[in-house]
Amino acid sequence: MSITVSEAQAKAIRGIRDWFLHRTHKQQVFRTFGYAGTGKTTITSMAIDALGLQPMTPGGLGGVLFAAFTGKAVHVMTQKGTPAQTIHSLIYRLSEATPEEIARTTEELAALERDLPRMGVGERGFAQAQIAQLKQRLDHIHELRFVLNSQSALRDADLLVLDEVSMVGEDMAHDLLSFGKPILVLGDPGQLAPVRGTGFFTQAVPDVMLTEIHRQAADSPILRLATMARHGQEIPFGAFDDQVWKMSRHAVCPAQMLQGEQVICGTHATRRHLNSAMKTAAGFTADYPSGAGEKIICLRNRHDLGLINGMFLTLSDVQGHPHTDRAFQANVQTDDGLFVPGVQEFWRGEFDDHVRFDPDRQRREAIACRRLIQSSWGYAITCHKAQGSQWSNVVVFDDGFGRTPDDRKRWLYTAITRAEHGLLLLA
Repeated sequence: MSITVSEAQAKAIRGIRDWFLHRTHKQQVFRTFGYAGTGKTTITSMAIDALGLQPMTPGGLGGVLFAAFTGKAVHVMTQKGTPAQTIHSLIYRLSEATPEEIARTTEELAALERDLPRMGVGERGFAQAQIAQLKQRLDHIHELRFVLNSQSALRDADLLVLDEVSMVGEDMAHDLLSFGKPILVLGDPGQLAPVRGTGFFTQAVPDVMLTEIHRQAADSPILRLATMARHGQEIPFGAFDDQVWKMSRHAVCPAQMLQGEQVICGTHATRRHLNSAMKTAAGFTADYPSGAGEKIICLRNRHDLGLINGMFLTLSDVQGHPHTDRAFQANVQTDDGLFVPGVQEFWRGEFDDHVRFDPDRQRREAIACRRLIQSSWGYAITCHKAQGSQWSNVVVFDDGFGRTPDDRKRWLYTAITRAEHGLLLLA
């Protein structure tokens, strides 16, 4: 099917082409931003075609690689015909300590402990700190960890295209840039501001900013509602087509919410309430996961394990922790199909908060949970946690989130645009 592009879209295509052919040696990153429905994906595809580039084949040399932060975003891209992968799987690899490294660390520790009694007061304090660090390293030296993969396919690519870039933090961005390859990033400035520590690529002024909703997208009721939300217009109750509705939140029960692929809300208090109700409606009455199909989401990055904040997890062989009542153990698989080696340890605190919320729990147990995986029920998630992902059918539980009118518009716009085909807006 032929596509007629607007002048703004044609200008964007020319800009991408000119950058790639003439300016990547001075400008490694090209930022193409636009609101939902403005054709970011379309013009990117057309620009790549105009450059004569093809998707990079496994083991091949040259071509384009496509990636996104979350496994869910990758799944959406792949379903639409773009062969994508998570950033994590693209540039990191599993590593374990070599026998030589273990021996070297052991010898260094033994030498420090042997010399400690002969040291002066000033030297002793520094040596004791080194000893503590080396002991901690040895305690975990046999664990597998993720490190930058110098043999990544990105090394041989001509171009990397990153979608939904608001979730990419500074460390990961610098790791991507270290390969020296041109990076075309796609973002949406109408969305919520990224949480602290993320949004590295969204901090600069875009090279291209698309604002005009193209005609085909304007026919989508989801994008019509998204545009209304972005402009702060009141969305009326009722049906917009047979898959898009706005209804009273009191008209839909937790069991019915389970029919949506994902529930999105505003506050953590709402999230805990909905999760407790929905997991019970799904038949899971235990306070902690059992591995029988519950929906679990990761809440903190654990790059050493390949776990990313916002990644959905599948747990199996869940058991109590033999040495503490603040943790449990389980085998874990990520939403991009990765089995994390070995039995992993999970903090119980977030699940306890679904039973009885303790506002001081996180601070009180901060040290204890530092080396534990932090996770929660994932039936309902906040809109901040949903950024970077899309689902076929979404339930948006509008709990009035937003301290300012601008926050409010961004929240509702971001939540609505997480839906691809079906949307139920509850207010």
